[in-house]
Amino acid sequence: MFRVIHICVIAGLIMAAALVYKIKFDSTLQGEKVAKVEGKIRTTRSIIAVLRAEWTRLDTPLRIQGLTGRHLHLQPVKPSQFSDFDHLPDRPLPIVPPANADALGAMLSNPDTTGSVPAAPR
Repeated sequence: MFRVIHICVIAGLIMAAALVYKIKFDSTLQGEKVAKVEGKIRTTRSIIAVLRAEWTRLDTPLRIQGLTGRHLHLQPVKPSQFSDFDHLPDRPLPIVPPANADALGAMLSNPDTTGSVPAAPR
């Protein structure tokens, strides 16, 4: 009787040790995956920082001005080309619908209007 109990207890201890080992192995594996993803995140962030610095360098006004001078052959701006706001045309008046125009109310008051579904033939 005691042998059966001892064998069951020993088997339980072996199974518990195997379960603890499996949990430890899985957690180590997950830790390695997290470390790998964190490494990729660091690499991506450094690439983004390099690309932002490159963008800042490419976007400088002096560089763009040099490129336009070499490739576009534009003429310099003359002070006579500028004017003041008094010479601008007036802004057009916005088109305002009448205050009593209620398109939705007109659709709802018409019983034949069913939206996107055509009315049933009578």
